[in-house]
Amino acid sequence: MKQDLLSPLDGRYATAMTPLREKCGAVAFARARVVAEVQWLLVLDSLKLAGFTPMSAKEKACLARLSQLSQEDFLLLEKIEKHGHNGRPATNHDVKAVEYFVADKLSEFGFAHRVPWVHFALTSEDINSLAYGQMLSSALGEVLLPALVDLQKELCSRARKYARGVMLARTHGQPAVPTTFGKELKVFETRLARQIEQLKKQQISCKAGGAVGSYNAHLAVFPKVNWPAAAKRLIAQLNKNRKIKLFLSPVSTQVDNRDSYAELFDNLRRINTILLDFSQDMWRYISAGIVKQKAIAGEVGSSTMPQKINPIDFENAEGNLGVANALLGFFSQKLPVSRLQRDLSDSTALRNVPVALGHCLLAYLSLLKGIKKTDFNSSLAKEELLSHPEVLAEAYQCILRAAGVSGAYEKLKNFTRAQAVTAQDFKPFIESLNLDNKTKQKMLELQICSYIGLSAEQAGGKK
Repeated sequence: MKQDLLSPLDGRYATAMTPLREKCGAVAFARARVVAEVQWLLVLDSLKLAGFTPMSAKEKACLARLSQLSQEDFLLLEKIEKHGHNGRPATNHDVKAVEYFVADKLSEFGFAHRVPWVHFALTSEDINSLAYGQMLSSALGEVLLPALVDLQKELCSRARKYARGVMLARTHGQPAVPTTFGKELKVFETRLARQIEQLKKQQISCKAGGAVGSYNAHLAVFPKVNWPAAAKRLIAQLNKNRKIKLFLSPVSTQVDNRDSYAELFDNLRRINTILLDFSQDMWRYISAGIVKQKAIAGEVGSSTMPQKINPIDFENAEGNLGVANALLGFFSQKLPVSRLQRDLSDSTALRNVPVALGHCLLAYLSLLKGIKKTDFNSSLAKEELLSHPEVLAEAYQCILRAAGVSGAYEKLKNFTRAQAVTAQDFKPFIESLNLDNKTKQKMLELQICSYIGLSAEQAGGKK
């Protein structure tokens, strides 16, 4: 019997998670740790340390191959940690297992003389810091950011498409003034675009300073080496071809302070909050019939009500955004805090970071799918707008103010508030006012469907 799964990310949503799993799944995490160890060896080679014989081209090629970490390699790494290997007992320590794995592979390749230099002067948290940095960078730069950009582009395209799609705006849930559906979409696109630009500029901190971050062991053996500069060289190697860059924390304890993690997660939380707002608005538009959903052949909306097309994509997005933000908020508070120079309570929290990213990705994909299945119901939106002629009261009272009429607001309030008013009712009301003919004509010519201000231009439509 196949092992049961606790998380829907690895079950129901496994296919959607494939791109993210390749960047921060268990194998990806192990690979990132191996890469950190290998790149550190290459940095040591560049320092020309006494006793460190220069690496040959063949050795560097072997290290490059090792950095790929095959599935077979991953299983061996797990064996080293859980069961032991090559006469050694189980390490019960994941990073030590990585060290032994790299050392065993070097011996297997014919470079046993290099074994003493594996993991030289580093602590486990150096490797973990570098590995998590790589994973976060890859997941964000190569999976989440592209998904968000696709979503932003779709919103932008639809904002232009519906730039002049007039509809009734509601404030406090009540009829307010006319707007356009395109402009309302543009509001979310603009908010999202700003946060995406901030996300692109995020950088992820790492450390490589040893037991308490002060390069103690490094300097004890090689006091003349500029070890912080060597650590920066390591970061530079790991940064090649990355959209989201890593940087070296100038000073740390055994753990990196992870303030950059909090900044990153809070950025994602802001994005998710904007999209949560969007999801709920779309749900309401669909509920009111202002937005139509396309019927997908063979798809079932309800197990008992065959007529239904439920807004499941927006509902799924809302749920996943909530789960993601709950986790991201916890990480932002938890990860920058560590007792004295180190405690281990962050370890299990960090292992769940990919879970939060998974729920983010699910939400982004659901929203993109949901938007593509919708269309603006322009006829119903216009019908609803025309049924609320009282929303022109704002324009009328402003015209009266400009004409010097005192109590303009109060006149319109008494005429429209808490009572049904038709478009025809306004003509005798306007005619009864003590106004010049030009002002009266201006009021009479005002049309509800053209009273949209700059909505169309704001949405990106043509003038």
